[in-house]
Amino acid sequence: MKRKIIVGSRRSKLALTQSGWVITKLKENYPEFDFEIKEIVTKGDRILDVTLSKVGGKGLFVSEVEQALSDGAIDFAVHSMKDVPSSLKEGLTIGAIPKRESPLDCFVFNRVETWKDLPTGAVIGTSSLRRAAQILRHRPDFVIKPIRGNIDTRLQKLHDENFDAIILAKAGLARMGWLENTTLKLEDISPDICLPAVGQGALAIECRRNDQQICDMLASIHHEETGICVEAERVFLKELNGGCEIPIAGFATNKGDVVHFKGLVGNVDGSTILSSEQSGENPVTVGNQVAKVLLSEGAATIIKELRNS
Repeated sequence: MKRKIIVGSRRSKLALTQSGWVITKLKENYPEFDFEIKEIVTKGDRILDVTLSKVGGKGLFVSEVEQALSDGAIDFAVHSMKDVPSSLKEGLTIGAIPKRESPLDCFVFNRVETWKDLPTGAVIGTSSLRRAAQILRHRPDFVIKPIRGNIDTRLQKLHDENFDAIILAKAGLARMGWLENTTLKLEDISPDICLPAVGQGALAIECRRNDQQICDMLASIHHEETGICVEAERVFLKELNGGCEIPIAGFATNKGDVVHFKGLVGNVDGSTILSSEQSGENPVTVGNQVAKVLLSEGAATIIKELRNS
């Protein structure tokens, strides 16, 4: 009797779309298996009236899913990598990281068509301290207003709540098919303006370390280059013990055997931004080096002050 594979997913449209994509890819390699999605509501899905940075940050979209995985209620879980804490629950592992979508953030505008045309005092919707700090660094006149909910909800709020623009991850728009919507006014945000979140645009497929059959199955859709880049980013995040309550960003690229990584830490209003870049062949070394440079330059003080505020 063939095994039915139970896939854990958040209930949001984006999460279910991502899980469906993973299942489709696995079926190409393992047509003999049946797959079923088990929807799991996380703390981050239940609390929509408070910014994530004020309700704990780490693991808000992951902890309940990881518990189901540890309990054996599901066989693997599909996460957005940027939601996954730098340390996993004991006994669990990232079985695969498929090829990354765009790691960039993007503006979605209400009235104008480029961020340079946004008026003084423009109201920008984002609940990400990382995005807010970096955008305010370049445009301190902007008014940042928190916005929560799934992509559809936030796009509706763009007009209903009279934002001038909101900031979203381009990967989510791509996976949901919104990039083909010609009515949306979109503009990519250069990493020089807003460095992406650690793991942004990548998926994390998490499983039990001792489930060899699932580990082997997931390995068939792992993308090595993406995995190397994400490893550098997550090592950086772990070294800083960062979460969404701290404006932290990190983005790696891989050309040939060389990994180039840039990391960033700032305060909430963007008045202090520390950044560093390193290149090398070992992603762990590169991520650690950047973290150590930033810690030596004052990142530890910024992080401590924000955690105590």
